[in-house]
Amino acid sequence: MSTTANTIDHVTLERLVEAGAVRGADIIGHPGGWGVVVKYGMTERALAARRGAVRTFRKFETLVGYLKDIGIAEYHVNAANFDAAALKTTRVRPDSAERMRSAFEASAQTKRMQQKAAESLADTRPNVSHERAMSSVQAVIDTKRKKHAAKA
Repeated sequence: MSTTANTIDHVTLERLVEAGAVRGADIIGHPGGWGVVVKYGMTERALAARRGAVRTFRKFETLVGYLKDIGIAEYHVNAANFDAAALKTTRVRPDSAERMRSAFEASAQTKRMQQKAAESLADTRPNVSHERAMSSVQAVIDTKRKKHAAKA
């Protein structure tokens, strides 16, 4: 199932169920899992995820629980294109692990920087002037240049 303009969001579906306007639902199997097509009035729409793409449920039991919770207990199931083997090889969000790893690394870096800032603020030694620090660094650079020039 792919992105389509003919979708319905969760909130709208709930309202239609409350109003008794839903006349049926089809659960459609595909290689990535299960999707839902809701029938109301003379219209059929696929259930959408938050970002507008057609929502896919990897587990049939999760979909059944979702439909039951919003008040749809009867539906038609079409498993012709369902492929259980594809569930093991396809991931809907393969970037999730990397995104979470990056978030944890950023959090750890922030904590390290906060700790260094706190240590610096707690340091009671007198401050060193910019000129003194720069002359000290320049002395190290000059020493390295002389040592490098002597090797050449």
